[in-house]
Amino acid sequence: MFTVQILNNISAVGLARLPRDRFTTGADISDPDAILLRSADLHKATFGPSLKAIGRAGAGVNNIPVAAMTARGIPVFNAPGANANAVKELVIAGLILASRNIVPAVEFVRRLADTGGSDADLHKTVEAGKKAFAGTELPGRTLAVIGLGAIGGRVANAAVALGMQVVGYDPRLTLDAAWQLSPAVVRARSLDEALRTADFVTVHVPLSPSTRHMIDADRLKAMKPRVVVLNFAREGIVDEAAMVASLDASHAQAYISDFPTTLTLRHPKCVSLPHLGASTVEAEDNCAVMVADQVRDFLDHGHVRNAVNFAELVAPRQTAYRCACACAASDQAATRVSEALTQAGVTIAGLASASSDSVTYVVADTTAQVPSAALEQLASLEGVLMVRVI
Repeated sequence: MFTVQILNNISAVGLARLPRDRFTTGADISDPDAILLRSADLHKATFGPSLKAIGRAGAGVNNIPVAAMTARGIPVFNAPGANANAVKELVIAGLILASRNIVPAVEFVRRLADTGGSDADLHKTVEAGKKAFAGTELPGRTLAVIGLGAIGGRVANAAVALGMQVVGYDPRLTLDAAWQLSPAVVRARSLDEALRTADFVTVHVPLSPSTRHMIDADRLKAMKPRVVVLNFAREGIVDEAAMVASLDASHAQAYISDFPTTLTLRHPKCVSLPHLGASTVEAEDNCAVMVADQVRDFLDHGHVRNAVNFAELVAPRQTAYRCACACAASDQAATRVSEALTQAGVTIAGLASASSDSVTYVVADTTAQVPSAALEQLASLEGVLMVRVI
């Protein structure tokens, strides 16, 4: 029986993937085997010795102390792509909001409710005022998509379908992601090249030291006049002080963001949404199902899928007994684990390993349960971060 602490509101559809005969779930579980969460901040949390995995029902993991978990040999799972369609739809809505000046136009009409008068007076005021909100159409306009992963790729393809010219930039574009892209998407050789010709810019990258303030004052100045910037990725990727300065100087036309701040909240050229990107029933269900499946598969079989700090490893079991070890990344880790088990008199029927930048993860299928003495010997090896039997 495994215990799983549930933080935030995780979709019941996802929690149903943890059978009650083998998993106990709840918010008040102390020292759980695993934690499932969405936005709860774990950076100041304490973790008991039983913790084996953390799963976030979403893509970003900024609220999880990943480095500390890696040092303990604990994988941190996320759900990349599970909310991609929801975010894509909101980005397209953002493009239309900006190009047609919909938000200020709606506010203009709502203010008319305070003026009184007849329908004839209202119609006259509307006809006189609508010229201030004349917009542009999307076909033929250029959209720069920064980051072509699960979300950015869908945004790029949707923009192509709307008749836009799309330039994409992603130095870490995977082969699988590239296959999913429309052939009409032009790949830029650099971020600055992608930004230079864009009428609209949308960012879809994780927040990290290298992406913080990726859109800064210098890059905004180099963009075309009347550019629209959209941020549905993470607060901090756009330097909002520089963004507001560009709007005030009438260089940029609008900033559409899913992350309200005091700088942008009341700015007339900013549209701020309350972090709605993944807020659909479908996305919440998809994220919860994906991460629950991944955590269950790790607890049950030691398999790793979509962990941000472990390489993927899915190895069919050769026997009923499995030993899993997480070690500091090393070319010799699998050999050392194998030798230690063999010296302890354990017969190995199958061995698999995979390495990330920080961790080499090894699973060994054995012909009998690994004895406690052998587990202690494994745990004492230099560089071993975690050992468990499954």
